[in-house]
Amino acid sequence: MKKIDVPIVVQPGSQPGEEDGAELDYPDLPKEVWTYAMPVVPEPEEIEGLEPALATLGKLQRELTAYRVGAPVQILELDDLDEANLDLVNQVFGHGEVSIRYEGLTTARIQESVLAGVWRVQYLEAGPDGREQVARDVIEVADIPSLVSAGVFDGAADKVSFRLEDVPPGNSAPLLTEINDKLGERDAGDAAHVINLSLLPHTEEDLQFLTDKLGDGPVVILSRGYGNCRITATATRNVWWVQYFNSQDTLILNTIEISRVPEVACAAQEDIDDSAERLAEILEVYQ
Repeated sequence: MKKIDVPIVVQPGSQPGEEDGAELDYPDLPKEVWTYAMPVVPEPEEIEGLEPALATLGKLQRELTAYRVGAPVQILELDDLDEANLDLVNQVFGHGEVSIRYEGLTTARIQESVLAGVWRVQYLEAGPDGREQVARDVIEVADIPSLVSAGVFDGAADKVSFRLEDVPPGNSAPLLTEINDKLGERDAGDAAHVINLSLLPHTEEDLQFLTDKLGDGPVVILSRGYGNCRITATATRNVWWVQYFNSQDTLILNTIEISRVPEVACAAQEDIDDSAERLAEILEVYQ
């Protein structure tokens, strides 16, 4: 008998209706998944006048090759580049997975480039019209920018202060006690301690009380990959809210993390090594 290939398609509406009225239904697939794409850069014959940008990118490649996670942040200034040279840097950088807003003693917006471990940090000030404008523009080579690793908990409380008589009925008191206990015994370099609120019974009053007592820190981090991860610093040292959303922006995991910086926001050493190789490949055409 001759084999006949018949395509089989299973999707909503492709099957007969059930007697009870039930219908085949699938959740939507992810709408966006971040992947690296080689940036489009000028041809070698089109780079006249762009030598300062190429010199900056060459230095960046050397810093990436030498950098090891945990080492001091390496900073390269961009303020001396004219518009044409800055455009070339922008083409190479693109936009990576992680963006950060810092509002503390200074204000800054930070964007990871498509090269993991390479961060564009723009310090902002109010312009003559009251709108934000860039006061300083730099590149940082690091697993996480210095404003996050060093400045996020300046002036933060060392523990959560609360009175038992003020705690609403629910799980607020045990959670705050656990946070204080872990903060008291934490040493630099300790692994993160994660409290999974999604698995614990709690009320809206519990969450609001936790929010009020932990306070608001100066940093909000958004990591985009499969869905989104929103990371918010609190006003309590080493305490972060970490919330995961699926591709339909539904909260699927709500946690409190006690750590230096949540690992999901940081570039890994292998990613930084890959970035050094990718940048060398980009610049090879100009050698």
